[in-house]
Amino acid sequence: MLDVRRMQVLSAVVSSGSVTAAAAHLGYTPSAVSQQIAALEREAGAALLERFGRGVRPTPAGLLLTEYADVIGRQVAEAQTALADLLSGRTGRLAVRYFATAGASLVAPAIARFRAEYPGVQVELKLIDPADPLPDVKEGRADLALVVRPRDPAPEGVRLVRLLDDPYRAVLPKGHRLAGKRTLDLGDLAEEPWVGSEWPGPCLAAQLDACAAAGFRPDFAVQSEDYVTAQGFVAAGLGVSLIPLLGLGGRHPDVVVRKVRAPEPVRAIYAAVRETAPDQPALRGLLKALRDVAQEER
Repeated sequence: MLDVRRMQVLSAVVSSGSVTAAAAHLGYTPSAVSQQIAALEREAGAALLERFGRGVRPTPAGLLLTEYADVIGRQVAEAQTALADLLSGRTGRLAVRYFATAGASLVAPAIARFRAEYPGVQVELKLIDPADPLPDVKEGRADLALVVRPRDPAPEGVRLVRLLDDPYRAVLPKGHRLAGKRTLDLGDLAEEPWVGSEWPGPCLAAQLDACAAAGFRPDFAVQSEDYVTAQGFVAAGLGVSLIPLLGLGGRHPDVVVRKVRAPEPVRAIYAAVRETAPDQPALRGLLKALRDVAQEER
């Protein structure tokens, strides 16, 4: 097998025209350069240099290897530059998982800020259920995922970074008997028919836990599992609902939205990253952008 470092020595000799000049350029002794060339000739099974005047010139085999050495040298230099760009965050790729209501309020403005600072980094965005992406992070299929913190602890190897608490609001039909109150006790809704707005999982659990703390379990008359549809059912007078603040970007004209207390239902939104992931400036930058946007949402 040909030694790449010896091929680079050969290239230096050919470009300088002599062993002595190549040795001076490389910082070797002429004897060391000659030994490297001799070893390369043994590996190649052919003479690589011939005397020419006071110097040397390549044989056809030497010229062939010199050309390949030059190509390899350029590729190594390109690899070093690409590696430096990757390690500094100038290039690279991040895979991000997010859930729908975090998209418009958190992900979109955070990605816009991130791209302004890291224009060479590609971001792959994938919409996913908020309870599902932790295995993707743990197994390396995603670099970062937005999640609503589950009841169970995060899997080993996953680190959760708290971004913000997203409080639920009571959504009532216009003209409802409670619509005139600015703030409702959660217990005020105990006897009302409810319109479900969540799939089973951590978001629904946040609602049910708060209702249990208020001393009741909601009676779901309609299950919509979608915030826009839930508002439509509420507007039609089929019940009341709880919808998180991030899910109220577009409000139905025939509903009213009120704060809730005693207790206030809240879902906690986190960014999940792999604990063993190598340090990446780009990933740190994306986390910072998410935290900055989340801070502004509070």
